[in-house]
Amino acid sequence: MQGIREAIARLLVAREAGERIALIGDYDADGVSGSAILAAVFGACGLKAWPIIPHRMQEGYGFQPVHVERARELGATVVVTVDCGTTSHAAAEAALEAGIDVIVTDHHLPGEPLPEGVVQINPLQPTCTYPFDELSGAGLAFKLGIAVAAACGREIDPRILLRVACLGTIADLVPLRGENRAIAAIGLAELRRTRSAGLRALIEVAGVRPPLVASDVGYRLGPRLNAPGRLDSAEKALELLLCRDPKRARELAAELDRWNRERQERERLVSEQAREAFDACPTPPPILVAWSEGWHRGVVGVAAGRLARELNRPVVLLAAEKNLATGSGRSIAGIHLHDFLSAWGDRLRRFGGHAQAIGLTVEVEHLEELRGLWEDAAEAWSDQIAVRRYEYELDLEPQQVNDALMAKLASFEPFGQANPQPLVRVRGPLHLLWPPRAFGKGHLSAEACSEGGVRIRLLGWGWQQRSASLEGEFEVLGSLERDRFRGTVLRLVDARPYRRSRSVDGSSPVAETGA
Repeated sequence: MQGIREAIARLLVAREAGERIALIGDYDADGVSGSAILAAVFGACGLKAWPIIPHRMQEGYGFQPVHVERARELGATVVVTVDCGTTSHAAAEAALEAGIDVIVTDHHLPGEPLPEGVVQINPLQPTCTYPFDELSGAGLAFKLGIAVAAACGREIDPRILLRVACLGTIADLVPLRGENRAIAAIGLAELRRTRSAGLRALIEVAGVRPPLVASDVGYRLGPRLNAPGRLDSAEKALELLLCRDPKRARELAAELDRWNRERQERERLVSEQAREAFDACPTPPPILVAWSEGWHRGVVGVAAGRLARELNRPVVLLAAEKNLATGSGRSIAGIHLHDFLSAWGDRLRRFGGHAQAIGLTVEVEHLEELRGLWEDAAEAWSDQIAVRRYEYELDLEPQQVNDALMAKLASFEPFGQANPQPLVRVRGPLHLLWPPRAFGKGHLSAEACSEGGVRIRLLGWGWQQRSASLEGEFEVLGSLERDRFRGTVLRLVDARPYRRSRSVDGSSPVAETGA
């Protein structure tokens, strides 16, 4: 991988001379996981490394000149970034001017070349020929960590690092194919054997049990690692991953759990207010953009992702503070949001991200004009967002939904980006045995029955308002999952009425099977 050899050479010099290294990591689960990996490996190899995690509210995203000053205060002569730095030109220049060498490890899309002298490890560089260019920040940290350990003659079992690398890989929604799939699969399998006090406490407070699957990371472990960095400082999440004291680990895990509950409440508020604004539009535009002074910028990205899925169009939400608005955007399949918005990059204070997720900072006074420009340009997407379409893998009769099929589908784990859970269509007519049971915040569970008496357990996350779609006779689209208490369940994705029509001679009803 381009940059690895140069990075190792500089780190070996630092090890020999006893130089101090500052690790500048992103504040999300990917950056925190990668920072934990490098901090542990560097320490085991005799490198003097101190992690620095940017504070979202006080410092903003990524490697910035303020972190160069913090590195100088530590006496560091080398900076290694984790999951950030690709577009940090000002910070890189400030570091070089201060006599601090810079090694950037990042997986975000490159922009203008970084200053000469910066060692960059990013497989998305145009000149990098590494075949697996979709690694997460934690995946790159794993790669660098293993290479540094080998160069130092230190044997480190890669499975120990993969237990942490899989967290960042899955939580950051990189495609689970190639090396990402190996990192996720091996890491998940190894988590059940972890002796790390921090990981054990995190798994316990999240209420997950081995064997772990990708959804356990995506919906339970990852959000708890993300939560403190969204609302305050991610340093407690990093401390948890590096913690060896069980008592302290339990305290940290409980704190992350509290942060996550607060994050959920703030996200719910943003989602509801943004939806009200969008519902007020007589005709929803192809891209939905909203902002408010009352929103927390740490949760607008999560809220944008939820609304993009629900409304089937890209969503950009921003938290306005005085003259600046900082926010995030999430896209839908087939629409490259980064490429689309990059046409207005010169109007934005900060901008970066991926095809499906972007971050930006912009003056509040420009938002109305930009929203209009974006909406006009996005009219070209009209065919893509006019109708919500699902592609399903299996077309089943109700009696085919059973534990045996569930076991076969589970062999395709880990599921995630580029390897989603197989969607199954279960043909009707189905009907409910009794009214759905509501639980949690807007969820429901139900039990359906076919004409032949086959029962299917249904689970609908956020489906309380959609319960009417399960009235009368219906058919469903969903994914099979193993529920700890109820066995095999069908997690609902969509439902529609089951329609009957008469045969040509009028003798008997036949099912209408729509597309």
